[in-house]
Amino acid sequence: MDKITSKLSFKTITSEEETSQFLDKIEDQTDVKLPTEYANNSKIVGVFLQNELVGGYMLVTKPYFRSLLFVPDKIKIQHPFFKNDEYEMMEVNGLWLGAAIKTPKLQYRFWMHLVKDIFLAKKKYLLLMSDSKNKNIEYIHNLTKPEIFYQGAPDLMAGDKSHSSIRVGFTTRWSLVLNAPKYFLELKSRQSRVKKGAKQRAFNRAIKQD
Repeated sequence: MDKITSKLSFKTITSEEETSQFLDKIEDQTDVKLPTEYANNSKIVGVFLQNELVGGYMLVTKPYFRSLLFVPDKIKIQHPFFKNDEYEMMEVNGLWLGAAIKTPKLQYRFWMHLVKDIFLAKKKYLLLMSDSKNKNIEYIHNLTKPEIFYQGAPDLMAGDKSHSSIRVGFTTRWSLVLNAPKYFLELKSRQSRVKKGAKQRAFNRAIKQD
């Protein structure tokens, strides 16, 4: 393991001060402010690089789930998924990666730690919600073979804030794990592209210097 990767550490955040800092980071990254009460009912995992908070996520393993909160009631009545026990579900919220987690190796460690935490939560279904305009998150979700049951404007209550259009669905715990190698292959492909790009830039600089 290289020196940079070895300094990437994961810590469960429990203090009021760290929780507030984490929620501020999420708001900076996504422009969505999550309620403190919601955060207190979740497991917050902070990702640190050289003791600096550079990413993280929240594991929510019991109702209420914000991803379902914004789904219109008619969808909840019609779709068979909602016949399942909510205590068999979980969601990941407040997920963010700072600019410091920029190499494929660091990103791979981040995602594999998240997959491990989801698997160890032992919930049958993983709820997935994203901004419909965020194609990067959509691509990552698609690696897990999700079933999408709603895409459109969020059903907001007074005072709630979310994206203008959301995409909500679910995958299973085992589907997430079995499809994890796809993300590894994607990162390897990205790493290869990064190396090729660096070589090309070095070559271009060498030509200019001649």
